[in-house]
Amino acid sequence: MEKIMLSEIASALGKTVDSDTEISDVCTDTRNLTEGCLFIAIKGERFDAHDFVPKAVEQGAVMCVTEREIPECPCIVVDDCRKAFLQIAHYYRMKFDIKLIGVTGSVGKTTTKEMISLVMSKKYNTLKTQGNLNNEIGLPKTLLNLDSKCESAVIEMGMSHFGEIHRLTCTASPDIAVITNIGFSHIENLKSQEGILKAKLEILDGMKENSPLVTNADDKLLCTLKAKLERPVYTFGINNPDADYRAVNITENNGVTEFDVVYNDKSVHVMLTAVGKHNVLNAVTAFAVGKICGVDDNTIASAFSEFVPDSLRQNISQKKGQTVITDCYNASPDSMKASLGVLANMKTAGRKIAVLGDMLELGEMSEELHSKVGEMVAEVRPDMLFCYGEQSAYIADKAEKSGVKTYHSNDKTKLAEAVADYVKEGDTILFKASRGMKLEEIITKVYGE
Repeated sequence: MEKIMLSEIASALGKTVDSDTEISDVCTDTRNLTEGCLFIAIKGERFDAHDFVPKAVEQGAVMCVTEREIPECPCIVVDDCRKAFLQIAHYYRMKFDIKLIGVTGSVGKTTTKEMISLVMSKKYNTLKTQGNLNNEIGLPKTLLNLDSKCESAVIEMGMSHFGEIHRLTCTASPDIAVITNIGFSHIENLKSQEGILKAKLEILDGMKENSPLVTNADDKLLCTLKAKLERPVYTFGINNPDADYRAVNITENNGVTEFDVVYNDKSVHVMLTAVGKHNVLNAVTAFAVGKICGVDDNTIASAFSEFVPDSLRQNISQKKGQTVITDCYNASPDSMKASLGVLANMKTAGRKIAVLGDMLELGEMSEELHSKVGEMVAEVRPDMLFCYGEQSAYIADKAEKSGVKTYHSNDKTKLAEAVADYVKEGDTILFKASRGMKLEEIITKVYGE
């Protein structure tokens, strides 16, 4: 963060302060507070940061944003500290003339964000969301890392309820928006896929009318937007021949996917160090954004050869002579289908094994959607299916009725022991579940790492 006057921050909040002090940082946690910072007392589920305001001042905070006066502490009092954090971040973001790309979607937004930032960094000094800090705390923290050297930023936006994307996009003010797809994540709150679409489209609220949207031509709900929206819409896809940027001639071999991106009667060959058609879609998305931002074809293509998947996101590694596909960061029916597709297409000397855990936050549709995953498993027909968690019992039941050899347990230790007893050298094993299931602990128990 570049230094900013305290009076500017107060003005952004509709307040005034009698001080010309410079702020060097904005902090929300006293455990990593820096001297000369502004401390924002955000209430959490298990704590109230107002209790730590005196400590923040003692450690060097020059001013605090609070929802009430704190005795003997310099405070700017506001109605809502979370809202204030967003307001400060927006004010700061607007000080920089940069290309800001906002990314949202049900599945794949983090990987897409990583690929876009990789492409953009080949031409521009690029800031990106770290990890998945994509909420109303993480996003403003990211924006406050902007400085005069930045030329572009790739900002991920997540949500679980209506209104969240609206607040994030109005803070970040994207120049380009990306919607990867419309799946079933958070359907318990948003009630339907149409509700999810409505929530994702809130990303347009913070954009200028002529700012472009990049979206998925293969998605049944997103493919109609080009005809409906009065703004530039660029589409990407694999299956839809009308996509503006389309991947064709897709082949996979030893963890590398090759394909051609066709657009405007051009064809560009790409080698991507990741597998699965879903990652091809992510890459084509990044290709489209790169072209909109003036990056040349060869530069974009070369960037994908440098892509490194996150350790918990469809990472392929060798353990004890076995090929292990680790995909334990999140799970939805769409991402389950994608990962099972990777398993199906893997070349292996031994057997193909799937270890699947619960998909969370599916609400009343949980049983139905877990059963659908069981049908997907039946289509792939692995040599063995292991399932962990209460909801994954529906996966196991449907797959077993279709003739797939299945083992289910709600006990992580027992399931790990069963997997360890079954696997042998040459096998390929997929581990996939929602983050809350902590399926990586089974990997550790099986492989001792």
